[in-house]
Amino acid sequence: MNARLDYFGNPVGGKFLKGIISAGKGLLDSSLPVTLQELVRMRASQINGCAVCLDMHTKEAAAAGESAVRINLVAAWREATVFTDAERAALELTEQACRMADGGEVTDEAWANVAKHFDDDQLAALVGVIALINAFNRVNAIVRNPAGDYRAGQFA
Repeated sequence: MNARLDYFGNPVGGKFLKGIISAGKGLLDSSLPVTLQELVRMRASQINGCAVCLDMHTKEAAAAGESAVRINLVAAWREATVFTDAERAALELTEQACRMADGGEVTDEAWANVAKHFDDDQLAALVGVIALINAFNRVNAIVRNPAGDYRAGQFA
């Protein structure tokens, strides 16, 4: 499988990606745990069908210390006993945000639940993580970037 466009190598695409990569690095410096950020990125990428982001974020989660069990169960987080209530709230928010285009919404209940577990700075970071991974998912899906070759820390 080959990408339709070398988006990173394109001057316009590269400039755009550098901007959103920079925004993502700023979120890594927030007080929202990096492993939770990676779980959110994985779940969004599963929903959005983005193999390249799923490849990247499963490997980054493992490098950040996330267990193989939790990485493997994030797709079925509701039925798994390995996630905290805070993580479940973040994953629910992620799912609702990713499915807004399908006629869904982020419910007041989901927001109230996530707000019980995170302060305003962490909530701002969580919203940013969800928004950015959705942007990356769309770029990769549109240009059909292939997955499988990512190495943890490759874009650090």
